[in-house]
Amino acid sequence: MNPLPSSTDKPTAQAPVEVFAYDPSWPAKFELERVHLENVLAPWLAGGIEHIGSTAVPMLAAKPVIDIMAPVHTLKASLPAIDAVVQAGYVYYPYKPEVMHWFCRPTPSERTHHLHLVPIGSQLWRERLDFRDALRGSPKLAADYAELKARLALKFRFDREAYTEAKTPFVNFVLGRHPVRQLSR
Repeated sequence: MNPLPSSTDKPTAQAPVEVFAYDPSWPAKFELERVHLENVLAPWLAGGIEHIGSTAVPMLAAKPVIDIMAPVHTLKASLPAIDAVVQAGYVYYPYKPEVMHWFCRPTPSERTHHLHLVPIGSQLWRERLDFRDALRGSPKLAADYAELKARLALKFRFDREAYTEAKTPFVNFVLGRHPVRQLSR
């Protein structure tokens, strides 16, 4: 197996956070990668590979990174998949290793794809699908999220982690973790 970064390693250079208008090619890009990954991950898959994140929501502005979630039975049983995915052109980072195996492609600084190997039926699995489906089902929620992401991309242009963390209250709201409140525009 290839040497892996430690859990404290982070990419040294990152592209700025930029949100773009919806690109109708995103679903096709996911589909091409899904077919490729089904072959790579066949021994470990516990179900169908899902397109998640903003590029999975029609007409939603997003960072142009295709987020892919592949179901595995357990993280431990899927450890050998890490090497297979690395051999397929992804870079592995132990980001949140207690809940997923995380990869990016082609490089940490210039990302076109994120791959998340997640135990099927886990809380993370359900939440990611529920969030995507809520945005797909509500143009108002999707518009509110797009506006929030545009503001946060300006505020955290060179801090991808802070950008992601700043979206957490909205995600929690959508997933019903907080009482319903009016989102400020």
